Amino acid sequence: MRSIDLFLNFPVADMNRNVFWRDPTGVRESDIERMNAFWGDETWQSIVYKPEVTLYGTEQRKVNNKTIAEAFRTRLRNVGGFQYVPEPIPMRNSVGATVYYLFFASQKPVADKIIKHLFDKYCERGAK
Repeated sequence: MRSIDLFLNFPVADMNRNVFWRDPTGVRESDIERMNAFWGDETWQSIVYKPEVTLYGTEQRKVNNKTIAEAFRTRLRNVGGFQYVPEPIPMRNSVGATVYYLFFASQKPVADKIIKHLFDKYCERGAK
């Protein structure tokens, strides 16, 4: 029916703490399975880690949080089938670290317009 509007907390702080490690071989299998369930499959691994040539050879490096959030936004459109997915809002703690991204996804242009207005208003307030 394509009638669902979705607000989603993308818990990037939890992901960084439990899954997105510099050395992913040490991550618990249960946390990998939890991330697979949240993302929908294992494709997050090729997005989160990119090869980088270092003095000691090629190593897997974690990309920044914004890149991961943008990949999830693309996934909501392409895999989730949502027509409207505005840029998420980074929700920060008292010291300014991003704890999660607030996503919105919808099929309706009017919902997109309302949410963009609210997100813009919040972002302007947070920038002061």
